This record gives sequence, C-alpha cells and structure tokens, in this order.
Amino acid sequence: MNGTNGDETVLRDVLDRWKTAVDAHEPKEVAAVFTEDAIFQGLHPYSVGRPGVAEYYASQPIGMRANYRILETRRFADDLVLGYLDVEFTFSDRPAVPVKLAVLVKRQGDGWYLAHYQVSRLER
Repeated sequence: MNGTNGDETVLRDVLDRWKTAVDAHEPKEVAAVFTEDAIFQGLHPYSVGRPGVAEYYASQPIGMRANYRILETRRFADDLVLGYLDVEFTFSDRPAVPVKLAVLVKRQGDGWYLAHYQVSRLER
C-alpha cells in the first residue's frame, strides 16, 4: 500500500464510522459521514449530497453489513486522502456482494468526511 500510516488512520476513522452506521441500518448516520455536497455512486444511479446517501442506504435491507480492506491510499493535499478498497456487503438472506470502492476523504473543520464515493462491481 502506498501512502502513509497517517493516511490509513484518516481513512479508517471515516470508514469505521460509515461501517458502524451501515451495519446498524441508520441511513441518516451514514449520510452524516459524507460532506454536504458529496458525489455518491452506489450500485444505483448517482446522487449529490447527504439526502441521496440517506435515501440509498434506507433502501438497503436490514441486516446488511459492510466489511472493508484498504488496498491503496494517496494524499493529494493536506486535506484530501484517496482510498481504494475491497468491500464485501453481506446479507442475512442472500449471497455476499463483493465490490471495489474508491473514496475521497476531505477534512472540513475539525473532522474528515467522505466527499466522493464510487462503487464498482467487477464480474468474476
């Protein structure tokens, strides 16, 4: 993994908050991890802003969980960290969905938030 341990720490802080909210099926809490103007691309049409993120996660089944592994990091500026990850979404009633996830994390005020989120589902 390129980048620094500090970059990975920044990503883990944000992604752990995201994962906790996803696992608890708390769409508004998931959205709170994003910037107000975040570009969000899940497995459905994209949206911009927290309301679209909350709507997307509200539509996901109860019991969905996210497990991630950071593959790469890059710091493009003092307040911007890129992450590329393996994520597996698991469900209680269907097979898991493995995806690749690219995120751009941005520092705002005294915290870090997801400013860009792009999922890719690769066929095996």
